[in-house]
Amino acid sequence: MNFLRERMGKIVAIGIGVALFAFVGEEAIRQGSSFFHDDRNALGEVAGEKVAYDEFSKRLEQNTSQFKQQSGQSNLTAQFTNYLQENTWNQYVSQIILKKEIEKLGLSVGGDEAQAMVSGNNPNPQIVQAFGNPQTGQLDNTRLNAFLNNLKTMKADDPMRVQWTQFVSQMLEAKTSEKYMALVTNGLYVNALDAKDDYEAKNKLVNFKYVTLDYASIPDNKVTLTDDDYKSYYDDHQSEFKNKQELRSIEYVSFNAAPSKEDSAAIKEQAEKLVPALKSSTNDSLFVQVNAETKTPLVFKKKGQLGDPKLDTVMFGAQKGLVYGPYLSNGSYKLAKLVDSRVGPDSVKARHILLAATEGGVQKALAKADSLKKLIEGGKSFEDLAKTYSIDKNSGEKGGELGTFGRGAMIPVFEDAVFNGKKGDLKIVASQFGVHLIQIEDQKGSSQVVKVALVDKPITASAKTQSAAYSKAQAFLGALTKDNFDAQVKKAGLTKKTAADINALAYGLPGLDNAREVVRWAFKADKGSFADQVYVVGDQYIIPTLTEIKPKGTLALDLVKKQIEPAVRNHVKAKQLADKLQAAENGSSTIDQVAQKAAAKVVPVQNVVFANPVIPGLSLEYKVIGSVFGSQANKLSKPVEGQHGVYVYVVDNFINPAPLTNAIREREQIGQALLQRSQGQIFDALKDKANVKDYRSKFL
Repeated sequence: MNFLRERMGKIVAIGIGVALFAFVGEEAIRQGSSFFHDDRNALGEVAGEKVAYDEFSKRLEQNTSQFKQQSGQSNLTAQFTNYLQENTWNQYVSQIILKKEIEKLGLSVGGDEAQAMVSGNNPNPQIVQAFGNPQTGQLDNTRLNAFLNNLKTMKADDPMRVQWTQFVSQMLEAKTSEKYMALVTNGLYVNALDAKDDYEAKNKLVNFKYVTLDYASIPDNKVTLTDDDYKSYYDDHQSEFKNKQELRSIEYVSFNAAPSKEDSAAIKEQAEKLVPALKSSTNDSLFVQVNAETKTPLVFKKKGQLGDPKLDTVMFGAQKGLVYGPYLSNGSYKLAKLVDSRVGPDSVKARHILLAATEGGVQKALAKADSLKKLIEGGKSFEDLAKTYSIDKNSGEKGGELGTFGRGAMIPVFEDAVFNGKKGDLKIVASQFGVHLIQIEDQKGSSQVVKVALVDKPITASAKTQSAAYSKAQAFLGALTKDNFDAQVKKAGLTKKTAADINALAYGLPGLDNAREVVRWAFKADKGSFADQVYVVGDQYIIPTLTEIKPKGTLALDLVKKQIEPAVRNHVKAKQLADKLQAAENGSSTIDQVAQKAAAKVVPVQNVVFANPVIPGLSLEYKVIGSVFGSQANKLSKPVEGQHGVYVYVVDNFINPAPLTNAIREREQIGQALLQRSQGQIFDALKDKANVKDYRSKFL
């Protein structure tokens, strides 16, 4: 009892603490929305503000959709995906940083200013594009006001109103950002001395002679590098070893599961079996859809558009119905059947009215198109009807005009209609975009075109080939221990490959296009460990080991030792070569005497400028040329350590340019160059200050 009495305070405190922790933990689990959840959803932090993964994903989806629409690509490669993710992240970071800076300064866009950007004397270019007069290029206020009045009657959740609100918000945000950048860049100033220095750097000439002893004159095996050599070089160049992000290096072995000769022969046999069926086919388009890996539409093409010169040679001189192949092309066995051949126009000028097929279905849209066609045949203006009814606003505003285009520019059903018709025809076709009422305005040129049905069978590895390669990979993995990776590589007769300095968001590795899973593993692994599974990358089975971790920040000497070894070796050689040249200078009064003693030759150099520090025939030599321009004429220099070797020089003369007569123009040119660099440099500075934390590798 005495024991309990003496310790009761501590026991109660501990009990309350445990109960409190249990309560908080239970509440967090029950609610499912604790601070732990917030951290799990954080893609990063910018100036203390978390970047939510779901919000980032929405913007990434928008950017991806927009990119696909602009590029016409439906399936994006890993490289494009990586580019879009990086671009979206940079947008997010820049937006948060700028927003905080703008709020600090109290910058805003006033009501009158916002109104002027929409309908004032200097409206936003996008508004002019959407509501402008095609003939004058000026804003059509009548159309804009009609749209704005119509907007007021819409519900708050109407897609058009939501889209307009987003547009205005982005426009105002861009304007405040523009104000911020103007505020900062207006502080840039170029004075007359800056202009004079820049002018002389570009125009002052120097003529000099030099003697050099190349680093290559001392064999590498004659130089022994000490720890002090490395440390001395590292200390002098430490600013060069700042790592902006964590990097990791791996070594790996790969087991090839590419198709074998037997696999190729089997695919060719499959293609050969299709030849009789393709010859007798009466629906070649359906045959392609059923049997081809690539469902290529059947459209007329000119010579050079079939994608294979060999196919051009065959098809443009063949009879209808000819089946050619199987032939090997781009990793596939292919069959080609000449479906049709004719002479047709090279290009067409056309216009269209596009009608939506969603409301009331395709039949209703076809009926409406037929009614419009009769109106046009009765004398109604195609242009006016296009402006009123076409859902393709880009062409509709121009009376439906699509301009002049060649084969391959339009979707197949549209192309068939305009290239197979004749000038003046009105045609109605349905596509995935809706129903088109088309008028063929003109056709130009004439050449032979062919319609070819293509059936491709890609050469892929069989299950047997894949299984054999995978078994070898598994056997190798099973034999690995913590310290025997290199020994097992040698024992198996494999080639070890290296992927150095990988960043956490990399998608590919040297020779491996889509190795994201390997990168994910590398950034979770410990140095010296190897993967506990076989990774499949394309037609390769990969087993990696993590060899190096370079953390963010200034890298330690041991992490850059291998990287700086060539430079350190040259630095040590430079001391020996400088001693040799210094000895040659002792008692010498001319550069020729130095050259003779050093067993080198004198090289004359003419008309070098400070702004372009290149020694002709060698390379950039910043230190040497800088020393030259700081020297006196006709005076032997001390040895100077350069990029290529060690130099001794003598300046013959300087040629000063004509006096600067237009300092204002020179200052403007320098100012413009500063302005072009400033935006990127401003963001870099703000990002450093914002302490950006990037956790994307955990999610992407």
